[in-house]
Amino acid sequence: MVLLISAFNFGLIFAFLALGVYISFRIFHFPDITADGAFAFGGAATTAMLVSGWGPIVATGAGFLAGMLAGATTGILHTRFRIHGLLSGILVMTALYSVNLHVLGKSNVTLSEASTLNKSWTAIIKRAFGDVERVDILGWMVGIQDLASLLLMVLLMMVVGSTLFCFLKTKFGTAMRGSGDNPQMILAMGVSDKLLLTFGLALANGLTAISGSLLVQYQEFADVQMGIGMVVWGLASVIIGESLVGESRFGLLIAGAILGSVLFRMMIAIALRCGLNPNDLKIITAFFVFIALVAPQWSRKRKARLLVAKARVAGDA
Repeated sequence: MVLLISAFNFGLIFAFLALGVYISFRIFHFPDITADGAFAFGGAATTAMLVSGWGPIVATGAGFLAGMLAGATTGILHTRFRIHGLLSGILVMTALYSVNLHVLGKSNVTLSEASTLNKSWTAIIKRAFGDVERVDILGWMVGIQDLASLLLMVLLMMVVGSTLFCFLKTKFGTAMRGSGDNPQMILAMGVSDKLLLTFGLALANGLTAISGSLLVQYQEFADVQMGIGMVVWGLASVIIGESLVGESRFGLLIAGAILGSVLFRMMIAIALRCGLNPNDLKIITAFFVFIALVAPQWSRKRKARLLVAKARVAGDA
């Protein structure tokens, strides 16, 4: 049960990253790898605020704004200076490594003495359960801190996921989705596709930064290299989610990205529990991403062969 709850916690934390990747890669079809830097930037900004004595809500908001700044910078480099999208992301991601070092002051910082969202929420849950350290959940004894973190992540994901869904249904959100599918149509309507792209990248990286912010508060430490490989993780979650929901409606795709993140983390946790060497984690992650990428292709080819076979049988009949 502890492994399950921990996997769900990490899966929901990285689900914010998956939502950010969904916006950049799926809505705008933009190869944005700023997420690697924005993830660490959000965590670094939150850590710096917490160490300075700011409250966890303000610190988390600062992490979100830091990510938006990183995404907006990538958008400006691409739209105003006509730098290729991939190169724009590389430039910002590279620069953010030095920025994060300056923000943190050193390569890693602990938050064991700082007030975090998880600590504050745990105190609330403890009072609700009578100030106990463990509670019985379906016959399993679960630590109150793990349970509180899970409830917090579920609540935050419900709020952010529903807010994103409602936003994408507004006129501005619809224009964003339309800009990704047909920029010429948006231009014909008198809307700036450059503005939409820049804001979209800012929002995407803001969500990614929230993921980094929540992770440092959950683990109670920040590291300047914590963002390495986050784009791969987010993209894998989105692809797995698309395979799960099998729909093109963005509401289901948002839910799919969240479910995909949780499932992907469950797969990693099971692999580690089965004896996988932690040094091989990146290899198994790459393998899971490979399966997530090629599985839909195999499924489509199989369905196509079945349709051809049925057509031949019908023709012979």
